[in-house]
Amino acid sequence: MTIRVLLADDQNLVRAAFALLVASAPDMEVVGEAGTGRQAVELARSARADLVVMDVRMPDLDGIEATRLIAADDDLAGVKVLVLTTYDTDENIVEALRAGASGFLVKDTRPAELLDAIRTVAAGEALLSPGPTARLIERFLRSPAAPVAGGPDCLSAREREVLALVARGLNNTEIAESLGLSPLTAKTHVSRIMGKLGARDRAQLVIVAYESGLVTPGGG
Repeated sequence: MTIRVLLADDQNLVRAAFALLVASAPDMEVVGEAGTGRQAVELARSARADLVVMDVRMPDLDGIEATRLIAADDDLAGVKVLVLTTYDTDENIVEALRAGASGFLVKDTRPAELLDAIRTVAAGEALLSPGPTARLIERFLRSPAAPVAGGPDCLSAREREVLALVARGLNNTEIAESLGLSPLTAKTHVSRIMGKLGARDRAQLVIVAYESGLVTPGGG
């Protein structure tokens, strides 16, 4: 299946470079380019995009608000958003995840990693950039927002264990190995946790785990 990708960035050269890269992948197609957040929301609908590669800092409507509008629109329920940020300068990245983004990467990510990220997010998985950006999330979650309704208290002990591992970036196979489960059982646990917490994807599970204090920055 071909992934229909919309590129949203206010810099023409950046969009052009991303367009060339995405077009080079046999399983992807660039269906539109947006220079503002508002254009991104409009094109997500008219171009029938599967995924939006969204810059945070854009004129007219920034990437966070654009992401929030896309996530809140029932007609765009299947559209995923992959947010791009610049290391240590974009303090809004956690807000983008709260707004409904399914993942994020730093802009200096290698080309092959960006393509893999698009495939991962389009497949319904969360993608949180490792290393510096993972630490970025921790820093901004040290002062959490209001407690999340329907937080981990509604989960079983095993489900809380699984949620903590999701928050640390483990995939289903890694969770299964860590807890001595089958991959299918781990996947079932993740699905049930998402249902109980009303989370649209794994990225939101990470936010819940940190904001509730189940997982602490630099700790467990």
